[in-house]
Amino acid sequence: MNQAGVNEKYKVSPFYVFFLVHSMQTGVGVLSFQRVLAKSTGTDGWISILLAGLIVHIFIWIIYKIFSIVPGDIISVNNQAFGKWIGNFFSLLFILYFFFLGMTVMISYINVIHVWMFEEVPSWAFSVVFLVLIYYIHTGGFRTITGIAFLSVLLTFWLLFVLIYAMEYSEFTNLLPAFHHTLLDILKGTRSTSLTLLGFEMIVIYFPFIKNAKSSQKYAHWGALTTTLITVFVYLVSLVFYSQKQLELTIWPTLSMTSIIELPFIQRFEYINVSWWAIIIISNMAIALWSASRGFKRLFNVQQKYPLWGMSIIILLTNIFVFDIDSLYILNKIIDPYGVLFIALYLPLLLVIIYIKKMRKRI
Repeated sequence: MNQAGVNEKYKVSPFYVFFLVHSMQTGVGVLSFQRVLAKSTGTDGWISILLAGLIVHIFIWIIYKIFSIVPGDIISVNNQAFGKWIGNFFSLLFILYFFFLGMTVMISYINVIHVWMFEEVPSWAFSVVFLVLIYYIHTGGFRTITGIAFLSVLLTFWLLFVLIYAMEYSEFTNLLPAFHHTLLDILKGTRSTSLTLLGFEMIVIYFPFIKNAKSSQKYAHWGALTTTLITVFVYLVSLVFYSQKQLELTIWPTLSMTSIIELPFIQRFEYINVSWWAIIIISNMAIALWSASRGFKRLFNVQQKYPLWGMSIIILLTNIFVFDIDSLYILNKIIDPYGVLFIALYLPLLLVIIYIKKMRKRI
């Protein structure tokens, strides 16, 4: 049996890949991506989102094509393609990428909490709560993490309809002019959107945990498509609600839109929005840190709880000693462009290498 072989009782149905992909892609980036995108492509930003979504589908196809040739996870594929030592080096890069992605999500969300709700509460206090909760979720195994992803989608989907309230104050002429940006501008917008749509690549580590994994590809595509369409919807609503200049200057356009909602029993509806968003963020962090700790387990043959403890300590120390906007900026720069570029270049190269090796064996 392949080293990445997983007992059948720990696996999840192919259908849940939809929730694993979609919940991981829908993170804190949805709250703020509009500002950067508006600067590069303005009213044509939705084209960049659709193009980025198309690229995501291509990479999902590449991932499943890789595993159709070499069963297992990314650790097995890297060893098959490059040998033990070089393969382990590339596997370590994946693990670090998953870790930094999880830490970026946590610190970004804590920053949102600080600005919108509890400015005086130290960041390490929030990180302790999140890390304890994530560790508890991890003790239930991958099936529990999948359940959290499932619930995060079902329990937060109603937030999408909250944005419809903002359309009462919208100016639809803000959508014009259309199709007036160059291809280069559209591509720049696609690059700025890439960080928002990341998360699908976690498939490379939890692939062995899917029953009849090959049949789950369509659900992965459906999950990515759902994320793309929601992102387009959020961006279009933002365009008609804000003017071009306002959108470029608003740090969290999605949250700012919900702040106009007033109910008889609550005046600050964005408090509900930020708090409810924690369900999504917990799912993000749980999947990312599980992927990193699972990679460490496979690579160094240790119990998965030990690397999880180590990563939790690093995240906690980061929140205690160096948490500020600059540290968040550095983490974002690690993920984008370096993390995005690594995924974009490495996966196609890996597919070519293992395909060539497969053909040579036939000869």
